[in-house]
Amino acid sequence: MELRPDRLERQLAGEPLKPVYLIAGSEPLLVLECADAVRRRAREEGYGEREVFDAEGSFDWNTLSMGLASLSLFASRRLFDLRLPSGKPGRDGSEAIQAYCQNPPPDTVLLITAQDWSRAHAGKWSEAIAATGHVVPVWPIKPHEQDEWLQKRLRARGLTATPPALALLAERVEGNLLAAAQEIDKLALLLKGDAQARADAIDAPTMRSLIADSSRFDVFGLIETALSGDAQRSVRMLHSLRREGEQVAGLMPMIARELLSIAGLARIKDDGGNLAGAMREARIWESKQAMYRRAIDRHPASRWESFVGEAGRIDRIAKGRDAGDAWLGLERLLAAMADARARRLLA
Repeated sequence: MELRPDRLERQLAGEPLKPVYLIAGSEPLLVLECADAVRRRAREEGYGEREVFDAEGSFDWNTLSMGLASLSLFASRRLFDLRLPSGKPGRDGSEAIQAYCQNPPPDTVLLITAQDWSRAHAGKWSEAIAATGHVVPVWPIKPHEQDEWLQKRLRARGLTATPPALALLAERVEGNLLAAAQEIDKLALLLKGDAQARADAIDAPTMRSLIADSSRFDVFGLIETALSGDAQRSVRMLHSLRREGEQVAGLMPMIARELLSIAGLARIKDDGGNLAGAMREARIWESKQAMYRRAIDRHPASRWESFVGEAGRIDRIAKGRDAGDAWLGLERLLAAMADARARRLLA
């Protein structure tokens, strides 16, 4: 059966766990929360053993098949957590998943998550999952759905907001659901001891005052925006930082460190290594791994390495050790990171 993300928790509460779940889409927060709901339900039902598989590159699907077929010495109920970043299992993977769905072993749940999904990804394997368990496609939130999503998220934290206040919050997060969730969690924390404020709808002046301390763009958001491929917004954020008195020399250490990390990950990918394992070792949050993957796919390792060199040059300019305009150099670097077509700006 195919389910909307907002129906999944109700379905989990009203029936025993299915043998297989597929949760896929390009909204990392929603994919993560849906997958966490399945994992939480599995723990409640006594699934005490969990195995994680990263199905990418040269993944051997026999590893999963043998794991599913083996008996556990430690727990009678097992959860197999299969990460399929591309949403495309290939022929071997499709056959392995179909074979599992045709004869799922008892006391076993297979949870498949993917950070990319469209109708083109579907096939016999996803049809087999829908027949045996649940497919949960996570489509991006449309602009006209954003206010409803924000209000629902607020209600889940015991808060409500007036339409003008919601508009302010929406402007703050600019469609980034992870940022929205963080802002709402912050609002709940700030209003935790104010019973009256929690009982009333947050109005626009209150919302403005509560998010004022965090309303300016910071370097972390700047980097993430460039990595996500939004060149125009990253440039706008840089201009905002400049107006607020930031200095290029203060921004470059974090930017350079992030570029070094990504260049290393890109080199591992280009050399055929285990990118998923490398990202775990680098302590990149699971909710952000899809963004890093898309950034790494945008440029070869050699270009990310050249970005590291360019960051060093911009840092020298900012410190007066080289000639040039540091702000212009950083603007061009961010645009090149975000859009492969903009790399000529660094030529």
